[in-house]
Amino acid sequence: MADSSLSLAPALERIRAEIDVLLGELLTVPQDPRAQLYEAMRHAAIGGGKRLRPLLVVAACGLFHTARERALRVGAAVECVHVYSLIHDDLPAMDDDDLRRGKPTVHKAYDEATAILAGDSLHALAFEILADEKTHEDPFVRAELVGELARAAGPAGMAGGQMMDLAAAEADLDLSAVTRLQQLKTGALIGFCLEAGAIMGRVPIEGRTRLRGYARDVGLAFQIADDLLDEEGEEEKIGKKVGKDRARGKETFVSLLGRERARRQAELLVEQAVFYLQSYGAEADLLRAIARFAVERDH
Repeated sequence: MADSSLSLAPALERIRAEIDVLLGELLTVPQDPRAQLYEAMRHAAIGGGKRLRPLLVVAACGLFHTARERALRVGAAVECVHVYSLIHDDLPAMDDDDLRRGKPTVHKAYDEATAILAGDSLHALAFEILADEKTHEDPFVRAELVGELARAAGPAGMAGGQMMDLAAAEADLDLSAVTRLQQLKTGALIGFCLEAGAIMGRVPIEGRTRLRGYARDVGLAFQIADDLLDEEGEEEKIGKKVGKDRARGKETFVSLLGRERARRQAELLVEQAVFYLQSYGAEADLLRAIARFAVERDH
């Protein structure tokens, strides 16, 4: 498999800068008692992170020639939901982590109450962004974006997957159950990224099948790679603790398949994801590179 990291590096660098600028504008710190809340939101959301989800949105929107500034707004909304989930996942009541993206977690840098409110506020900001006319002039497009992100983030998506993950500590999950858990916890939000591109491009439901297949396979490949990094990665590169799942006795793709079978499964999923893009030309090259990067990354 060709190394996509070099070809993807400029796109990742650009999207990081663009999302940081946009979030910086949206999170201007007010001169009133809310200042600490905004500072905590900025601490979590600005600087750090791969920004793969916003990049997926921009890449998907690129298939349908959506203006980049509009795609970036949708990408920022997805990132807000992703970051909110990280803030809450890191809390003592959940994973109780001290480090995220190479920085102290929000409840460590500030306090638990501020962290909860920062997560809540980023969650709300995501939908505020999508509902704004700056994202799209068509209210039906904006309403569909809001509805799809709500589903991807809620009990039928990411939050439901997190609940399954919490319950997994007390259960012996088989491969099918772990796959379902990760399709919700990680895959639902990645699925929205591709769906959003089609929504912005006004693609009818029946025209989204291949993009959904790509999203499903990339999401699973991404999670398998995360499981491998938790086993083999370096904390300094990853920016968070490693070996957590094994220490907690949680079943993962790696614990169920073994490292080599898991690695091969991720590679097969990437090949299948790229196959779903065969009807597209050069406009899908960024999506192809992202799929390959999902399993080649070291953080």
